[in-house]
Amino acid sequence: MSVPLYQAKAEFIRMLGHPVRIRVLELLQGGPMPVRALLAEIEVEASGLSQQLAVLRRSGIVTSRRAGATVVYALAGGDVADLMQAARRILTEMLAGRNELLAELREGGVAAS
Repeated sequence: MSVPLYQAKAEFIRMLGHPVRIRVLELLQGGPMPVRALLAEIEVEASGLSQQLAVLRRSGIVTSRRAGATVVYALAGGDVADLMQAARRILTEMLAGRNELLAELREGGVAAS
């Protein structure tokens, strides 16, 4: 039995729903990074980072390769970077709208209902 597309999308978005995973994806937009560099940038224990990297790897969003004793992670494709940039634009627009409303409320320009 196949999963409806909307359900697959929901599961994908749910998989992204962890701050460490989002931070990893943001960092990897700049190019492949070894685990030690990710650890230096993200305030999480090594075991926690490893767990989140495994989720991203299983989902196919990131790839890993071994370079000697070092494991290097990279985004699996450019679409992930596009998704992260789209999320940033959407959040920026949402927050800008809230700031405009807050400014109007402070100025008394919005009549009470």
